[in-house]
Amino acid sequence: MKITLAQINYIIGDFTGNTQKILQTVQLARQEKSDLVVFSELSVCGYPPLDMLEHRYFIEKTEEAVELIAQESQTIGIIIGAPVVNHSQNGKNLFNAALYCYQGKVQQTIKKTLLPTYDVFDEYRYFEPNNSFEIIRHQGKKIALTICEDLWYEQPILTDFGKEKLYSLNPLDKLMELKPDFIINIAASPFAYNHDQVKREILMNNAKKYQLPIFYVNQVGAQTEIIFDGGSRVLTKNGAIYDRMPFFEESLRSYQLEDILENQSGSENFPIAERIEKIHNALVLGVRDYFKKSGLKKAILGLSGGIDSAVTLVIAAKALGKENVSALLLPSKYSSDHSVSDAIALAKNLGIQYSQLGIQPLTDCYESLLTPVFRGLPADITEENLQARIRGTLLMALSNKFGSILLNTSNKSEAAVGYGTLYGDMNGGISVLGDVYKTDVYALAHFMNRKEEIIPVNTILKPPSAELRPDQKDSDSLPEYDVLDRILFHYIELRLSGKEIIQLGFEKEVVQKTIRLINFNEYKRFQTPPILRVSSKAFGLGRRMPLVARHEE
Repeated sequence: MKITLAQINYIIGDFTGNTQKILQTVQLARQEKSDLVVFSELSVCGYPPLDMLEHRYFIEKTEEAVELIAQESQTIGIIIGAPVVNHSQNGKNLFNAALYCYQGKVQQTIKKTLLPTYDVFDEYRYFEPNNSFEIIRHQGKKIALTICEDLWYEQPILTDFGKEKLYSLNPLDKLMELKPDFIINIAASPFAYNHDQVKREILMNNAKKYQLPIFYVNQVGAQTEIIFDGGSRVLTKNGAIYDRMPFFEESLRSYQLEDILENQSGSENFPIAERIEKIHNALVLGVRDYFKKSGLKKAILGLSGGIDSAVTLVIAAKALGKENVSALLLPSKYSSDHSVSDAIALAKNLGIQYSQLGIQPLTDCYESLLTPVFRGLPADITEENLQARIRGTLLMALSNKFGSILLNTSNKSEAAVGYGTLYGDMNGGISVLGDVYKTDVYALAHFMNRKEEIIPVNTILKPPSAELRPDQKDSDSLPEYDVLDRILFHYIELRLSGKEIIQLGFEKEVVQKTIRLINFNEYKRFQTPPILRVSSKAFGLGRRMPLVARHEE
C-alpha cells in the first residue's frame, strides 16, 4: 500500500479554498499511484475554528465540503479532519473527527477521544469526547486512526506543578485490542521553540510501546497568533524516524507501507535548526500568514534605531517583501543622532521606504496645552508617555491613510513588566516579538547579520533605551535583561513561585519587584494586539490570568 501524507496550510472557514487544495492534492496522490492520502486535523474547516463551531452554517458548509471530497475517493482512500454533529441527546453538539472516505463516500467516522483543554487549546468547550473504539480497514490493512492528542496520554512534565497523565483513558490501549497493522495520527500541533523534542519523544515512545509504525501528519501555517510548523513524519515500529517532512512549508510525500513495516531503523540525518533559527522562521511565517489570510498586504512600523523595531522590520521585509513595508522615524529631542542614522541605515540596507517626522513641535504643543491643568507639577512618566502616544497617533494616522497595518514591536520582557505605553508603543494590529524575550531579540539580530551586516552593529551594541528622557537607559528601571529574562522564564514558562526562584540564587528584591510588575500589568497585556506564539507559554490565549486578583505566594 502506498500512503501519501499531505502537510497543507489551510485558512479557517475557507471551505472553497481548503476543498480545492485537498482535491488538488488527492489528484497528485492519485498520479503517484497512492492508495491512501492523509490530511491533518480539521483540515476541511481549518484549525482552530473556535466559536465558529457554534454556528449552524459553519457545520453545514463543512458537510458540503466533505461530500465533495468524498466523491473523489472512488479509487483512492482519503482521510480528512472535520467536525461532525453529535446526534445523541446528551453531550456537546459536535465531535472532532477523522473521516475515512473510499469508493465515493464516507465509510467511517473516527472521533477524537482526548480533548486538550489547556494553554491555547479549548476543545472541550465545543466537542464531546469519544468513548467507543474501532479501526478502519483499507486494502486488507487494519489502521488505528487517531487524532492529535490521542497519542498524548502520557506527556513529559514541563513544570513543577505539571502532570504526566492528564486523562483517565488511553485510546491506543483500546485500539490495540483490535490488533491494527499501523497507526495514523492526524494533528494540528502548534509550534513552540522547545516543542519538537516533546513531540518527537511522544511519537517514538508510542511506536516503541506498541511496536507499530506511525504516520503522523501535522498542519502547517499560522492562524492569527498560533503557528503550526508541520514537521510531519513517519516512524518505524522501533520508534526510529524513517522520514521527516520540512518545517514551516507545505509538503507532500508518499511512502510504501511495506518499506516501513520491514524497516527496523530510521535515519537521524534530518537537519535540525537551532532555536533562534526556528523562532525566526516561525515569526516570518506568522507575519506572512496573518497578512495573507486577512487579505492584507502592507505594513508600517515605527523605526527608532533600537533593536526591537530593527528586528521586527527585518522579519516584516522577509515575510511581506520590502515593497510592502514602510517605516516612520519619529525622533524627539531625546533621540540620539546614532538612533536616527542607524534607523536610516537599516531602511536603506533593506530597501525599505521610510519617512521622518520630528515629534518635538507636537510634544511642546501638548505640554503647553496641559500646563495650566497640571498646575506646575514636576515632569514625570506622564510626559514620557506623552511622547510614546504622539508617536502611536502618528503611526495610526499613516496606517489609516495608506491602508497599512501597524506592526507592534514590543518584546516579551517589556510586555511582562509593563515597560510600554498603552495607546502609544503598545499600538498595533499584530505583535511580532511579544513572545520573544529581549535577550533572544539580540540573538535574532545576530542571526540576521550572520552573512552580512543588515542591522547596524551600533543598534546591537548600544545600551537599550526608550529615549524618553535625557540619558535614559532601560536598566534605570529594570534589572539587566540577562537577569530579568531568566526570572521571567522561571515565573511564566515554568510557573515557579517567587520563593522558588529566589532559592535558585536570584536576589530577593529583584525577584519580588519583577513578579509584582508582572502581576500588576496584566491589564496592559489584556489590551495588546495578538502576539505570535513561539514559546510554550505566551501572553494571550494560552495564559489566562485575572485582571483583578491578589497574588499571595
